[in-house]
This record gives sequence, structure tokens and C-alpha cells, in this order.
Amino acid sequence: MTATPSDPAGSGPVTEERARQVAEEAREKVWDRPSFGKQLFLGRLRIDLIHPHPRPDADARTAGEKFLAELERFCAERIDAEAIERDARIPDEVIRGLAEIGAFGMKIDTEYGGLGLSQRYFNRALMLLGSVNASLGALVSAHQSIGVPQPLKLFGTPEQKREFLPRCARGEISAFLLTEPDVGSDPARLHSTATPDGDDYIIDGVKLWTTNGVVADLLVVMADVPRSQGHRGGITAFVVEGDSPGITVENRNAFMGLRGIENGVTRLHQVGVPAGNRIGEEGQGLKIALTTLNTGRLSLPAICAGSSKWCLRVAREWATQRVQWGKPLGQHEAVAGKIAFMAATSFALEAVVELSSDLADAGGHDIRIEAALAKLYASELAWLVGDELVQIRGGRGYETAASLAARGERGVPAEQVLRDLRINRIFEGSTEIMHLMIAREAVDAHLSVAGDLIDPKADGKAKARAGAKAGKFYAAWLPTLAAGRGQLPNGYPEFGSLARHLRYVERAARRLARQTFYGMARWQGRMEHHQRYLARLVDIGAELFAMSAACVRAEMIVADEPDRGPQARELADAFCQQARLRVEALFDRLWTNTDDADRHLAGAVLDGTYLWLEEGILDPSLPGPWISTAQPGESTRENVHRSTR
Repeated sequence: MTATPSDPAGSGPVTEERARQVAEEAREKVWDRPSFGKQLFLGRLRIDLIHPHPRPDADARTAGEKFLAELERFCAERIDAEAIERDARIPDEVIRGLAEIGAFGMKIDTEYGGLGLSQRYFNRALMLLGSVNASLGALVSAHQSIGVPQPLKLFGTPEQKREFLPRCARGEISAFLLTEPDVGSDPARLHSTATPDGDDYIIDGVKLWTTNGVVADLLVVMADVPRSQGHRGGITAFVVEGDSPGITVENRNAFMGLRGIENGVTRLHQVGVPAGNRIGEEGQGLKIALTTLNTGRLSLPAICAGSSKWCLRVAREWATQRVQWGKPLGQHEAVAGKIAFMAATSFALEAVVELSSDLADAGGHDIRIEAALAKLYASELAWLVGDELVQIRGGRGYETAASLAARGERGVPAEQVLRDLRINRIFEGSTEIMHLMIAREAVDAHLSVAGDLIDPKADGKAKARAGAKAGKFYAAWLPTLAAGRGQLPNGYPEFGSLARHLRYVERAARRLARQTFYGMARWQGRMEHHQRYLARLVDIGAELFAMSAACVRAEMIVADEPDRGPQARELADAFCQQARLRVEALFDRLWTNTDDADRHLAGAVLDGTYLWLEEGILDPSLPGPWISTAQPGESTRENVHRSTR
């Protein structure tokens, strides 16, 4: 018999409705600041929100450039990237050296011993580190973006900041513990508990895929507080000392890529945590996690952008050196098309990261959609860029760097980069989850006016009120989708030769909003089940956001670096031409697709109808359950936690 998961709050099995409720309660529901992304999905190209491109002030630029120069020297002189890959570990002396130059305190304010760098320069540092070895970027990013520093910066008390942030800035590594063996993107299934005990909490549970967890000195732990007298309960965040009695790192996990990361399984058994270590209030844990990720998600796109730039560099050098059929490889159209895609995409990914980072630094913007789009888009496009590099390199792209070097050639780690890039489509929100999350935000305006109208549980009076509210909203909104600035031949003249692409973005944004409305009208409350339709809507929005960012970045370069201006416009133009073809294909597939047939076929496969299709093979998998048991209790395994200090 299959066990039915229980609601950690004690309200019974975790139903689909309950899971949705938990996720909905964690959402930020108020839009009190302007959002370019939100407006884009509503059919409005608010170019004034991103152009002129925000820029760092002089002090931020000076501090950032100074640190980048020091970091580059450190990486060049003291890091052996091949050793990290070979030994599957970042040497302790490298970690200590990064701490000495302040890399673990880049985002921590100077009053707590950090460098206080802007988001832009933090991301540029990650691009640099990630280009050396992706595990380095993961180490530093997880520590500051989702580890202790960011949630304390946003939600910590003055006492917590004074106690923990200086330690993080000095190089005490932090980790974030949310995922469990049976809990991924569905937090309603969370089993870890934090039981009140006087002025303390007692935490029990098992956490999986704890990036930095093997070497962490400080942990952010998400656990469910049972409801009781004086305790509202719910999923709650805590800062926990990594060496607390009852904490056991039971395994260091090994992966396809990112071989140097210290990712493990952590068991917490009767771990006492002072109430003063609770971040925020009880029940605010998921909201804290999601809010933290609003800017934290920009770390991964930065690493993706850096990898894409590295892939372009290798492809350019190789395609000019390798000769086939009488001319350099890059002069063959089949390869030239790949290089053009890589160059245009590298420019756009950096544009997306820079724009999102500068919006975060400028303040006054709600960037939850922009950050999510950046994560989704960069992880997908960078993977394609890495794949193209391997194809251009041919057999050498499939061969390891160590093997290439052993036989006397340059040890280019193309296959390693492809392996390292693959995880980006999964962690910090898989592509499928990001599609659903962004889609939820994209249709928020519709749900806010038509909630009861499409709710099967609402009574007649509620539906009538909702109908009146929706009618008023759509009467004002729908006419705005009929015509706009994008239809004017001289629209967006300030963008010169790129104006035609912004006119396209404006027209496509209105078309996207209309298609969203059509989907709502057709499926109403069932729209959430049409996930592939929603994914295409989101992918269109991501392309339009990237096109906007590329055009705005090009014009910033025209203004700030005139010598590079024409080249920047050429790159932006090439990217927009490529993106427009992808957008049109996505629009076509909104209603012309095989979704219904695929859903039927998948159901038959899952029901066992086609078991005969699997005959004639053997399964080399090692024996064991699909999901390991995670019963609370004392650990029976060796503690593999280690200190890097």
C-alpha cells in the first residue's frame, strides 16, 4: 500500500488543494512597486521602467571594480580548476583565501564586516568565479544568496545581524536546508518539525541536497512548528549552528557536474535552537524563502551568463584554428550559424543579468518576475550554448580536459561545462516549476478580479459580485490591447536601428496578454492544469524581456562606450532577430500542438498499457527504494561534516 503523506500542520493528508493553499499563502500578494515584468504580461511595454538603463553610482563602481581586480588575481594565481574537478573538492586553502579577500562577505554590509557590494558587482564576481570552476560560483552563491546572509538582511533582527553576519563575512560558510527526500517543490509535504520547548525549539528531520551543508558552520533550516497554545505554527525559518549536538551529515552527494560542491544529507535529531534564532515569525518560513529568492535567483543567471561567454570564447578560438575542407571551421555556414547564436545569446544573457541586477540595486522596483524570468531563461539558453560548443569541438568536445592535455593538446573542459550547466535547469526551481510560478504571477490580475467567478465552491452571490468586478476590469483593460505604440512606424525612435524590435515587443506583449485572456476565458479555474500552454506563455514573456534588455543594454553601451556602440547594436539586432523566430513559433504552438494526444498517451504509459515497449533491455540501476526513508530519529551513520577553517 502506498502511504498517504500527511500535512505537517496536522490537518490530514496533503491534498492537491492543500498543497496549492500552502504555496499560495507563501506568495507575495501585494504589488506596491512598479514591475516591468508584470506590465509586460498585461500587454504593456513600460520601457520607461528600464530605459535609460539604471547604472551603479560612483562609489559602488569603485568598490566593485577594486574587488573584481583582486578576485581575478586570486583566481589566476591561487586556483587550480583542474584539481577541483579531479579531486571533486575545493581545497580548504582556496576557501580560506577567498575568505581573506572578502568573497564570503560581498553582499554583507560594511557595518557587519562585509564588502557591501552591489548586486551588479556580486553577480559579476560570480561570473568570474564560475568561469574558473562552476563549483566555486555555487559555493559563494549558496552562502550569500540563499544561506544566512540574505534572509537575515531582509528579515533578521538587529541582534541576529550583529551576531551572525560578521561571522559569515569572515568566511564561516552557510547553507540552506529546505528540501527533504520526499519534499521538493511541494512544501506542504514538509516533515521536519520544530517543537517549542520553553524558550527553545527542538528540531527533528532529514534534509536532502544541502548545498554547502557538508562544510557549513551556519544553517538556515526550514521546519514546521506544530500549532499549540501561544504558537501559531507553520513552516518557520531558523538559524542553526552547524556543529550543534544532534546534527549529523550522513552523506556527501556526488553529481553529474559541479563535482566540487559540498552537498549532503543532513539529519537533525533533537537539536535545540534558541527562540532568538528564529527568523521572522512562526509560519513565515516559506514567505521568507521566496522573498529571499527574488534577488537570490539572480546568482544562477550570472553564472550561466559567464559560462556562455566562456563557451563563445572557446568556440571563436577553435573555429579560427581548426581547418576543414580547405578553410577554417567557422567559415562554414553550419558552424557560423552556431557561433552567431552563441554570440547573440551571450550578449542577451548578460543584458538580462545586468538589467535585473541594476533594477535590484536601484530599489523601488518589484523584480520578482524579472528575477524568475532571468533564472528560467538563462538556465535554458546557456545549456543550449554549452551544447553547441561541444558540437563545434566535435570529438574533442566529448573528451575530458585531462585526456586532451595528456595527449598534448589544450585541455579545454567543454564536456565539463555542459555537465555543470545541466543542473541549472533543475535547482532553485526547475524549469517546469518556474513556468508555473511565473504563470501564477502573470495571471494574478485576472485571478484577483475573477477569483470567485471561477471558483466552483463560491456561491451565487459571490459569483455575481466577482462578475461585476471582472466586467469592470475587462471593459477598461481589453480595449488597451487593440492598438499601441508598436504599430506606429516611428515608435521608439530613441533606439535607432533597434526601434523595430521594440515595436515588435510591444505588439507581441499585447498579443500575449490577449492569449492569456483567451486561455482564462476558455478554461477558467482549470487553466492551471494546462501547464504546457502556460509554459509557452511564460517562454514568450521571457523572450520579450530578453529582447527589451538587449536593446536597452545596447543603447547604454552606445552612450557610455561609443566605440563599442555599433557592435553592441549589431549583437542586439542579431539576438532580436533570432528571438522573434522563437516567439512566433511559440505563438503558433499555443493552439496548434499535441498536448491532448500527449496527455492521453502519457496516461496509457503510466497505466502500464505499453509495458511491451520496454522489453529487450536490462536495467543496470543499483537496488533500493525510489525515495529513501527519512524517519526522524538518532543517526546511525558516521558524521562526514568537516570544517574548512
